[in-house]
Amino acid sequence: MNSQPEVRVVDNPEQSRFEIHLAEELAGRAEYRLRDNRVVFTHTEVDQAFAGKGLAGKLARQALDMVRAAGRQATPLCPFIADYIRKHPEYLDLVDEQHRAELDQNKPDQ
Repeated sequence: MNSQPEVRVVDNPEQSRFEIHLAEELAGRAEYRLRDNRVVFTHTEVDQAFAGKGLAGKLARQALDMVRAAGRQATPLCPFIADYIRKHPEYLDLVDEQHRAELDQNKPDQ
């Protein structure tokens, strides 16, 4: 039997955000604006009560997966999402050209 609470990421277009829920509680969000075919990520936050559980990374990954599934591009104005993409280059193809160049220039030192 699995004793871990269910983690779910959902798109809440009415609030313009992806949400991560732990069991039935809202644990965090990645806010966005839609611009043409782009999802412009503006802010990502996980409630302090849920810190240290890796939820921000799960939220970023699943939000980017949903962007890909919808056939859209991502513009990571949010520093957390930008850093996540830098660390997970498999998502670079989602980023619009201007921001992709910025991410490539600002890669962390290896």
